[in-house]
Amino acid sequence: MPDLNAGKSQGVLRRGWSAAVGDYAIAGGWTRGGDALVVGDSAGGVHAFDGRSGASAWARQKAHDGGLLAMAIRPDGAAFATAGQDGRVLIWSVAEGRPSHAIELAGDWVENVAWSPDGRWLAASCSRQVHVYGADGAEAWRSDDHPSTVSAIAWSAAGELATACYGRVAFFDGSAGALRQKLEWKGSLVSMALSPDGDIVACGSQDNSVHFWRRSMEEDSMMSGYPGKPSALAFDATGTLLATGGGSAVTVWSFQGGGPEGTRPGVLEFHARSVTTLAFAGRAMRLASGGRDGAVVVWSMQRDGEGAPIGAAVVADVVAGLRWRPDGRALAALDARGGVTVWRTA
Repeated sequence: MPDLNAGKSQGVLRRGWSAAVGDYAIAGGWTRGGDALVVGDSAGGVHAFDGRSGASAWARQKAHDGGLLAMAIRPDGAAFATAGQDGRVLIWSVAEGRPSHAIELAGDWVENVAWSPDGRWLAASCSRQVHVYGADGAEAWRSDDHPSTVSAIAWSAAGELATACYGRVAFFDGSAGALRQKLEWKGSLVSMALSPDGDIVACGSQDNSVHFWRRSMEEDSMMSGYPGKPSALAFDATGTLLATGGGSAVTVWSFQGGGPEGTRPGVLEFHARSVTTLAFAGRAMRLASGGRDGAVVVWSMQRDGEGAPIGAAVVADVVAGLRWRPDGRALAALDARGGVTVWRTA
């Protein structure tokens, strides 16, 4: 695929609309029907755009003093949560554009938020603890201190809450907080992804490796040799493929058959600089990657991890996040200059 110029796109990416927020577009997500795209910026602003036209629905500046750090859309699409450096979690109505509940977490930065699959529970990590709240903002439980700052959280399909920190991944009962499983490994875990069935948990490590466990068998393995920290990880909807960053190439491991142990991964090369974000479309074997070079690439994937680029575009700065619309027919990119770019996908 030939070189791209800023603002140009090729292949399956067809320009839809673009907008801008006040600062680094750090987090965002689509409502369930794709009617709205909500974006948070690093200055603490929260913005909602019409999903089809890109028209501004509403904007709230400085919703979080010091800056916004994380956002999560509730599965029903009617509400979302934000977290920030002010130690607060806000639960918002998408339609009204105002917080319905504000949660104070003792002044520390709140770095991660995530809704349970059924939308009943909201988890937030703050320093060494995780807190779980009901949809009304009432606290259900909080964990004891982890060995270090919680770096990532995720919910399993069964409603368990997974947490990653230095030396371990832990799984808690989502509603009651009882510790169900602890998977230990001596290393600093910086990212985490769960397979759709919740049986495989993969983590990027500070030592430039990806460590994963099969929970049902309590077996673990490691993929090494990355030139950098694999901070971007993504499973496809079937749990067959695990895409990983950690350099300018996307490395894709296949879990079909006896893999990935003893197999060669797919290596997808296009980006000139490190990959920053990865996202699989929900209903097709398509993977989107974004990098520090500002490139956004869509790959057509095979179940053995091999793939080919079928679309590419360039945005104004580092790609901070990629979000497929739930129907897979549009892709949104957030960039470090505050740009929000949406393409229709053929």
